Amino acid sequence: MYLKKVDGPRAVTLPDGQVITQADLPPANTRRWVASRKLAVVRGVAYGLITQSDALARYGLSREEFNEWISAVNAHGEKGLKVTSLKSYRQP
Repeated sequence: MYLKKVDGPRAVTLPDGQVITQADLPPANTRRWVASRKLAVVRGVAYGLITQSDALARYGLSREEFNEWISAVNAHGEKGLKVTSLKSYRQP
């Protein structure tokens, strides 16, 4: 079997024991960002599967947008990433 050369680790283990791999990250051409895809990218960066600069370049994200995702996850978990729930979690 042939394994494609990738930069960085192929898989990382999260504190809860879950293993995420490069294959768990969304495709580079992702345009529809649902909460689960956002969470996969945030976890990938947080646990060293992909660097933040690589994630920003691969997915065409701004630093501010990505930082908002991180803040939402830290404050409210995956539910904070849902667009329909933003008004529930944001303060005026």
